[in-house]
Amino acid sequence: MKHKQYIIPIFVPHLGCPNDCVFCNQKSISGQMKDIAVKDVVKTVETFLSNFKDKKAKTEIAFFGGSFTGIDEALQIKLLEVANKYIKDGKVDSIRISTRPDYIDKTILKRLKKYHVKTIELGVQSSNDYILKKAGRGHNFEDVKRASKLIRRYGFNLGHQMMVGLPESNKLDELNTAKDLIKLKPKMIRIYPVLVLKNTKLEKEYYSGEYEPLSIEQAVERCKELVYMFSKKRIDIIRIGLQNTDIITEPGKEESEVIAGPYHPAFGELVMDGIWYDNIVEKIKKVNVKVKEVEIEVNPQNINNVVGHKKINTTKLKEMYNVDIKIKGNSKIKLGKFNLKILKTYLD
Repeated sequence: MKHKQYIIPIFVPHLGCPNDCVFCNQKSISGQMKDIAVKDVVKTVETFLSNFKDKKAKTEIAFFGGSFTGIDEALQIKLLEVANKYIKDGKVDSIRISTRPDYIDKTILKRLKKYHVKTIELGVQSSNDYILKKAGRGHNFEDVKRASKLIRRYGFNLGHQMMVGLPESNKLDELNTAKDLIKLKPKMIRIYPVLVLKNTKLEKEYYSGEYEPLSIEQAVERCKELVYMFSKKRIDIIRIGLQNTDIITEPGKEESEVIAGPYHPAFGELVMDGIWYDNIVEKIKKVNVKVKEVEIEVNPQNINNVVGHKKINTTKLKEMYNVDIKIKGNSKIKLGKFNLKILKTYLD
């Protein structure tokens, strides 16, 4: 039996970050409006541990948001000590942090190693220095390369985070960023389409007409291509799209901090379902006759991917190609794979 993997998220909103990136409102992104304290970490960890059902699952404390290695060193150590105690007590297996590439050096990595940090994620966003400057990142891609190599040399798992739809970024820029990141050999990647959030510089640029966000359709198409690239190199795609919270939600809702952009509550699902749709269409097109009805045999866990969010895939196949689909579950088929059988053609 395969056990689950649990993440205990600890948000350190904007602590240690010297920049106000044009897209960033960390307190909105994290859903947390107050700064972190040691007692908050203990309370969060204890709450999560008490709610986990699979007691044999691997569990990780993850410090997200802000720039962990840039916060006050004394507080950084206190937070790491608390997390490390749970490792020593056998209640937690590992620690993950996210930070800026220009806040990584040998001294910092030695400290993180001492407290059994396992994974370091770098906020990269783009490999194009002009776009990084436009976004107000305050670092360049050389910083990313240097930090990534150091992190891997010290034996940490390396993760990268990139964005699509940054100001003046186009599809080619994002494909080039993916190529550049692949060369740095991360184990994992997060892909975030840019949303326009309240109280950010991007909000002003949006209202002035200087910035036009991607549509959901554009963002899905761009992310699909990135998923193909990273998957081909066996880089684990651990998230596509921001986590939904009470305030990262539908634009126009009273409590929403999202002004505009490709927000969707199941954005990552739209991307993965789109990839399934493309693969199914590709197989159908290889048949030399016009297909009327097909059977798709798939692992039961992938049935929803074939159908698509709100039946988008089956509906599109009917509307675009006049093809009906029957879906058959088979637990012997590997996840992500499928068999396609032609049941009827228009020649029958």
